[in-house]
Amino acid sequence: MAAEGGRAKPVAQSRMENFRKVRTSEEEMPLPFPDLPPDVVEMKVKEGSKIRNLMNFAMAQMELKGRRQIVFSGCGRAVTKTITCVEIMKRKLGGLHQVTKVRYKTVLEVWENQDPPPDGPAQNLTVHKNVPSICILLSRDPLDPNQTGYQPPEPRHEVGEDTLGSSAKGLKRPLPPPHEELLPKKLQRRTHSGSTLHATQEHQAQAPTPNTLKITNNIN
Repeated sequence: MAAEGGRAKPVAQSRMENFRKVRTSEEEMPLPFPDLPPDVVEMKVKEGSKIRNLMNFAMAQMELKGRRQIVFSGCGRAVTKTITCVEIMKRKLGGLHQVTKVRYKTVLEVWENQDPPPDGPAQNLTVHKNVPSICILLSRDPLDPNQTGYQPPEPRHEVGEDTLGSSAKGLKRPLPPPHEELLPKKLQRRTHSGSTLHATQEHQAQAPTPNTLKITNNIN
């Protein structure tokens, strides 16, 4: 046990505190989709990637350059961000076929000792990690629906904005009852027998309201 500040720490923990991660690299693996064009665009999503930057580049490839297919890939903590980018593109473009593949990828981390022995060389520690990885293919062209991970395009009414659907539903609501039905029964009888109620309302509307200040701007 190694003591520091009156507290004992395991030797392994005290030694690891002197190491700092200096490099991370991912295992290069081919894309798990057959018959891809050689110039297909692969968006490699990282943990620190900005979604706005990723989507600006990806949308430009699909809309401006007329790409038919695009692949989003990410591993470890970038898996969630990869799925988010895919959902954004599906809602913006619509009609995209999707194939999702999940696998494991080896990540290599290099840790360097920040407090090496004075009479020895620098010490590096190499760590191999197996982390989950996801690859998602989006295609304007139809894909094989029998392959594992296939998802058909979403219907057009689901791709559009929600405000259109809510406004259309609002038009289907029944109209409110006539004005007379909202009145008490006693007033309804008076309204049908004559124009007493309407005359009273018009008289009240024409009568001046007390304690009302009227300001007029006179321009000479």
